[in-house]
Amino acid sequence: MTRPDTGRDGGSVPRTGRRETPEERADRRWGDLLQEVRVAQTGSQILFGFLLSVVFMPRFAQLGGFDRGLYVSTVVLGALATGALTSPVAYHRIFAGHRLKPQLVDAAARLVATGLVLLALTIGSALLLLLRVATGSAVSGWISGAVMFWFASCWLLLPVWRLHRNNGKCAQPPDDPDPGPGS
Repeated sequence: MTRPDTGRDGGSVPRTGRRETPEERADRRWGDLLQEVRVAQTGSQILFGFLLSVVFMPRFAQLGGFDRGLYVSTVVLGALATGALTSPVAYHRIFAGHRLKPQLVDAAARLVATGLVLLALTIGSALLLLLRVATGSAVSGWISGAVMFWFASCWLLLPVWRLHRNNGKCAQPPDDPDPGPGS
């Protein structure tokens, strides 16, 4: 939604959101991305740490071939998720000082999205392994599938539906009665 705003010449200018330079926008998006990564990265690293310790438990020797393969796949997925979710640090180190912040943010955002998919798959496969070992039941696959559907719903379907419902726009204009001349 746009709203009129008074420009320096006193005329009406349509307003669609923040007034920021491309560099300011990149800085804001980078800060937002880092906050998002802090949440996902912590969960990824804790889960990966627990997965690494499982192989040293006495019961691990009793796992059958399928469950061992599932464990290996889960650990690999966890390592890939952790790598993708920590990649913005490496990107930042390499891109720093080259005036490529918008490109840095775009590349890091894609890797974080990939990391979130890998994290969801890690959680799903870890849950499947845990439920198979705990119950020995085929129901464990259905429960894990339902949890993965929940992740897909919360992380993808609901946000996309909400965005589509709002036609990709903010439902209300920003509450900014006087942005001032330097905004």
